[in-house]
Amino acid sequence: MIMQRKSLVKLYFSLVLLSALSAIGQSKLDVKKEFEFAAKQYEGMLAAHQDITKFPQSTNPDGSPRDMKSEWWCSGFFGGSLWYIYQFNHDPKWKAAAEKWTMAVEKEKFNTRTHDLGFMLYCPFGNGYRLTKNPDYKEVMLVGAKSLATRFNSKVGLIKSWESFKGGYKYPVIIDNMMNLEFLFWAAKESGNKDFYNLSVTHADNTMKNHYRPDYSSYHVLCYGDNGEVLARKTHQGAADESAWSRGQAWGLYGYTVMYRETKDAKYLDHARNIANFYLNNPTLPADKIPYWDFSKPGEERDASAGAIAASALLELSTYGGKDAKKYYNSAVKMLETLSTPAFKAELGKNNHFILMHSTGHKPGNSEVDVPLVYADYYYLEGLLRYEALKNKQKLF
Repeated sequence: MIMQRKSLVKLYFSLVLLSALSAIGQSKLDVKKEFEFAAKQYEGMLAAHQDITKFPQSTNPDGSPRDMKSEWWCSGFFGGSLWYIYQFNHDPKWKAAAEKWTMAVEKEKFNTRTHDLGFMLYCPFGNGYRLTKNPDYKEVMLVGAKSLATRFNSKVGLIKSWESFKGGYKYPVIIDNMMNLEFLFWAAKESGNKDFYNLSVTHADNTMKNHYRPDYSSYHVLCYGDNGEVLARKTHQGAADESAWSRGQAWGLYGYTVMYRETKDAKYLDHARNIANFYLNNPTLPADKIPYWDFSKPGEERDASAGAIAASALLELSTYGGKDAKKYYNSAVKMLETLSTPAFKAELGKNNHFILMHSTGHKPGNSEVDVPLVYADYYYLEGLLRYEALKNKQKLF
């Protein structure tokens, strides 16, 4: 009887996945075409960036390129995107470019003053190691994981995001931090150090308990006391403390989908699904599925980066079955289709050689509003690769 039940469960999940896959043939997405465009656009980006200490980030208000140094939290995304282009076309010149821009951020492995080493190191070095097995990349990441782990305080039970936050708070934690746990899970497996695993679980559990509202929307910033008590719930990049900043919702969706993948604990899968449902069922989400920068601000600027992050996460979430798996898959495809249209995709040679337009970084700070953002490109390319993998019935990475 137990074996029969297990077989039926397996059959059910197989049918759910096949149902999702059956819609692929109807999609307007042409992944080959989009990667050919990305490669041409990024050839221009490489030509415009000969100095590997200046990492492509965005566009300044005067239209000039906005570049940042390696200690900036986004420094790993350009190298990561180059690896994605190489993953698709296998052209050695893209491997060489990816290697160059990956090693450009190597020194950040010793950086203990940021929680963003997952973005900075795992996006370029992680993809590079996955595709080449270069042992030097592994060593850089293991050092970086140790640096990141120093920001975890066991009394608080969370990885500290910033050194302080306005109002005098000394232990702020932002929802974005969920994105760096994938890096620590990798380090736990590669090093055999269970501390990386355990602190990631503790961080995710406390974030789930404290960051989320009853409707499964997330606060941006939580401020903690010395013993883990919640002192304040705030925002930094959202419209208001009680609003739902769209990219923050996408970070959480992606992060808890990864938590389920790495632990197989059903509570994380349930939480990821609840976040997805808040996101997709929100009355202010446009029909094209690319959100406004904050769910409380319909009619204002969009955030293509939030759409790209959510699309990539939803594709993975769809593979874990459940009654909404097909909705997650179709919504992700719709997001990628929208981002691939002239409404969001730049003309060749324009947009300072970024692929996507219309992202919003930090509107309350009047910074990076309605501009390209390097991480929008990264998650868009990742989403396209995941879509292609599902179409070919291959395992997601």
